[in-house]
Amino acid sequence: MLQRIQTVYMLAVALLTGVFPFWLNLWTDTAGKEIYAANELMVSGIFYGSAALAVIAVVLYKNRKNQFVMNRLNILLNLFLLGFFVYRSLNLSGETSVSEKGIGMLIPVFSIVFLVLANRAIKKDEDLVKSVDRLR
Repeated sequence: MLQRIQTVYMLAVALLTGVFPFWLNLWTDTAGKEIYAANELMVSGIFYGSAALAVIAVVLYKNRKNQFVMNRLNILLNLFLLGFFVYRSLNLSGETSVSEKGIGMLIPVFSIVFLVLANRAIKKDEDLVKSVDRLR
């Protein structure tokens, strides 16, 4: 059903990864130019992929197991993106002039938290359905 709490969590992930990376800067280079997700093709593709996986998982509300698997794939995608950002920030900090990290680098962290909460709610629903089937 669409009125479940995990739908809210997954729509929050879709909003976080589909809209916010293009408004919030990811980092600032040494020249003072702010870098957004639209400037980096790979990063924007991964953000769009994560948003698409979240929307697909919302649509799969009738099949909770597939929804759970889609969220796990989305968690892995966000972990990859987070690893890229950590690698990038470690390279940025070694420069001779100071560059700044943007708030957009935290988007994968919030996405992972919301996806874990959604998976926990999906698991709770699945356990409830299994317990009702035992009573029949």
